[in-house]
Amino acid sequence: MTLWLTLLGMGLVTYAIRAVPLLALDRRPMPPRLRQALRFVPPAVLSAIVFPEMLWPGGRFDLSLANDRLLAGLLAIAVAWFSKNVLLTIGLGLLTLWLLQAL
Repeated sequence: MTLWLTLLGMGLVTYAIRAVPLLALDRRPMPPRLRQALRFVPPAVLSAIVFPEMLWPGGRFDLSLANDRLLAGLLAIAVAWFSKNVLLTIGLGLLTLWLLQAL
């Protein structure tokens, strides 16, 4: 029972941390500079998640051609840059990673 109460409490705290600022700022106009700055949050978070996996696979820094994740990631970056298509980027990146790992 303690485990379930702990999980429920953690879920409520996590929800409150996200909901309170949204509800508090809902009726106030957002300054244009803040709105512009918030546009950079999703790419920054995605980069913080993806780049460590690309550059430090297995816990060690690897910029070699033997790093499958780096090669697949670089291809995905190029596809994203030129196509602007998220599904194509994800699909080709995953396919490339699977093919490189199979070889």
